[in-house]
Amino acid sequence: MPATRTKSPRKATGQSLAERVYGDLKAALKTTRFEPGERVREEAVAEWLGVSRTPVREALRRLLAENLLVSTEHGLAVPQLSRNQIFELYAIREVLEGAAAALAARHASPAEIEYMKQILQEQAAAKNDEQRLLATNSELHGCIYRAANNRYLVRTLQSLQDELAQLRGTTFSWPQRPGEALKEHTAIVRGIEHHDADAAEKAARRHVSTALSIRLQLMRRDGE
Repeated sequence: MPATRTKSPRKATGQSLAERVYGDLKAALKTTRFEPGERVREEAVAEWLGVSRTPVREALRRLLAENLLVSTEHGLAVPQLSRNQIFELYAIREVLEGAAAALAARHASPAEIEYMKQILQEQAAAKNDEQRLLATNSELHGCIYRAANNRYLVRTLQSLQDELAQLRGTTFSWPQRPGEALKEHTAIVRGIEHHDADAAEKAARRHVSTALSIRLQLMRRDGE
C-alpha cells in the first residue's frame, strides 16, 4: 500500500467501527487507491484508517467472502480479473440488466420514470466529464434496479457491480462513448416509460453488449 495515503481517523459513533472500516475499505477497492494484484495488509489498513487491527480483520474477511479480495500465498490481494472472468461477468450482467429493465417496464411508478428522465438530462449536461458521467450512470442503473421491484435481483446486481468495479478505467474514456451511452440509456428509459418490457430488455442487453465491446477495445489499447 503506498506510503502517501493519508490517515482517515474514525470515531465509533452510531454505525459500528467494524462496519465503517468495511465501508471505507470497500469504497477504496472500487477506486484506483489499490491496484489489481496489490497486497492488502491488515496492519497497513489499520494505520491508514487510524483503527486497531480487529475491525480491519473482520472487514477483510467479509471482503474476501464477497470476492472483492483474493487469498494468495503472500496474503490477501486485490483480484486481477482475467479476460475469461470479464466475459463471464458481462455475460451475466447482460442477462440481469435485461431482466431488471423488463421488470421496471412492468412495475415502475410515474415518479420513478420521471426521475429516470431527470437523470438522463443530467447525463446530457455532463458531456465529457467522466466523474459526472460515472455518477449519473450509477444513479440511473440503480433507479432501474429499484423500479424492478425485486429485492433478490437488486442484491445480485449490486454484488455484480462491486466485482465489475475492480476493472480499471471507464468506458466513458472511449471517444464518442458518452454520447452513445446517452442514446442507449434513453432507449432503455423509453421502453420503461411505455411499459414495453420487450423493448426495455432488448435496449438494456444491447447497452451491456456494447459496453463489453468497448471494454475489450480499451484493454487492447492499453496492452492488457
